[in-house]
Amino acid sequence: MLFRQLFDSETHTYTYLIADRRTGDATLIDPVLERVDRDLKLIQDLNLILRYCLETHIHADHITGTGQLRELTGCLGIVPDNAKATCADRHIQDREILQLGEIEIEAIATPGHTDSHMAYLVNRDRVLTGDSLLIRGCGRTDFQSGDAGMLYDAITQRLFTLPDDTFVYPGHDYRGHTISAIGEEKRLNPRFVRRDRADFIVLMKNLNLPNPKKMMEAVPANEHCGKVNFAA
Repeated sequence: MLFRQLFDSETHTYTYLIADRRTGDATLIDPVLERVDRDLKLIQDLNLILRYCLETHIHADHITGTGQLRELTGCLGIVPDNAKATCADRHIQDREILQLGEIEIEAIATPGHTDSHMAYLVNRDRVLTGDSLLIRGCGRTDFQSGDAGMLYDAITQRLFTLPDDTFVYPGHDYRGHTISAIGEEKRLNPRFVRRDRADFIVLMKNLNLPNPKKMMEAVPANEHCGKVNFAA
């Protein structure tokens, strides 16, 4: 398996490139519009065929590159079940497995940051957690139909039940971290250590974070697969 972690410094977003080395079939998870040229060049340099662009959720902090990559490569755009994106080619269901050559990518429903969010378990040894579980943190729950109780349940019942040595690759990081593990987060993540569900809900309610800078532009654009001028 070929696995690459790519970073957009403006929005602190991680994009992941996964490919089967034998077939050359590839997928990008959470591509960023401003980094399409970078991602496409890497795919071409490595002689890969982009089959899918896979979203963890409808993002509020950046505009997806899926629409542009689909136009350039003919790949399919895939979003989580119930995501408000009628432009997508497919909606992936909880526990559905996306086959990429010999690689298995299993969708795990992890709602709470938004009402339709997926993590992706890759070959059962690493999980791309999107904006649900972050390294020593978690996604916020104060917009896009977020729900702190649902997020607590998703992380503690769906992600923290994975083997402790499962690698954790988040959708964002703001402190320079790149990788963690399920066991680490269970022991060290301050959002969850010694907190029950009620404590977590109170904590999340009182974060008082500013809205993402691109939120008003990004959400409607991402509901149209990254088209900024969809209303034109």
